[in-house]
Amino acid sequence: MVAVRRKKTATKNLDARLDSLRSDMDALQDDVKGLASDAGEVANDRAKMAVRAAEAIAERAYRLAQDSVSQKVDDVEAWANDNLDNARDQIREQPISAFLISLGIGAILGAILLR
Repeated sequence: MVAVRRKKTATKNLDARLDSLRSDMDALQDDVKGLASDAGEVANDRAKMAVRAAEAIAERAYRLAQDSVSQKVDDVEAWANDNLDNARDQIREQPISAFLISLGIGAILGAILLR
C-alpha cells in the first residue's frame, strides 16, 4: 500500500510538473509572438523613417537642380543677348553675306532632314 501511495504521489507530482511546464511553454509562446509583433512594428517604423529621409533628400536634390537650371537659363539668356547684338551688327554691315550663309545652312539642314 505504501508503494501504491508513493506511485500516486509521484504521478501527482509528475502531473503538476507537466502542467507547470505546459503553462511555461504557453507563456513562452505568447512572449515569442509579442516579440515578433514588436520587432515588426520597430522595423515598420524604421522603414517609414528611411522613406521620409529619402523623400527629404530627393526634394532637396530637386530644388537644387531647379536652382541650377534657373541659373544656367539666365546665363544662356545673357550670353545670347550679348551675342545677338554682335550678330545684328554683322548682318547690318554685310547683309548679302549673312543671307548667303543662312541660305547655305538651311540647305544643309534640309538635306539632312530629308534623308
